Amino acid sequence: MTQDELKRQVAEAALKYAQEGVIGVGSGSTVNLFIDALASIKGRIEGAVAASEASAERLKKHGIRVFDLNSVNELPVYVDGADEVTEHLHMIKGGGGALTREKIIAAVAKKFVCICDASKLVPVMGKFPLPLEVIPMARSYVGREMLKRGAQPVLRENYKTDNGNLILDCHGLVLLDPPIIEAEFNNIAGVVTNGIFARRPADVLLLGEATGVRTLRKA
Repeated sequence: MTQDELKRQVAEAALKYAQEGVIGVGSGSTVNLFIDALASIKGRIEGAVAASEASAERLKKHGIRVFDLNSVNELPVYVDGADEVTEHLHMIKGGGGALTREKIIAAVAKKFVCICDASKLVPVMGKFPLPLEVIPMARSYVGREMLKRGAQPVLRENYKTDNGNLILDCHGLVLLDPPIIEAEFNNIAGVVTNGIFARRPADVLLLGEATGVRTLRKA
């Protein structure tokens, strides 16, 4: 199976978790396929909260109502992808730049379902560069702080987040204790948030493999 076929397989498998109410929807290529699949059951759901402007536009094109998160009291489920994920359901996210909104929606959701192909499963995170969303005036300071921590920060060129901020992609990290490191990096002044999702990990991981969809659950 091609990578796209694996992604489509997990996107469709996630539909069983998204049967009613307002659905939290992340961003990225696998999520785009989930949005396309969600259109087939749009009559059953009230609508969705989107983690990026691009996802919101795709939902609207399918005729799915998009809610502002502030207008929603509860979110039964949030479906999103990952750039890296471990068997503990810790993730690196933010390759597409939507990490802050993704982290906020994940915090609200009762259940977080991560969907990705098997290539994203790793024993230890860090090979994928860790994104940090940074207030523009803090760019240099945060860069120096990350150098002290053994990272090689690279400014994402010609890019601004939906929130108007910058992304520093930090190479060369080995994330042996993701929840502790997530909290530490978030305490650097000027960091809006970082792309480690470990303090609020996924509850369910749907992993697209050649033999089918494997389901991992939080221990």
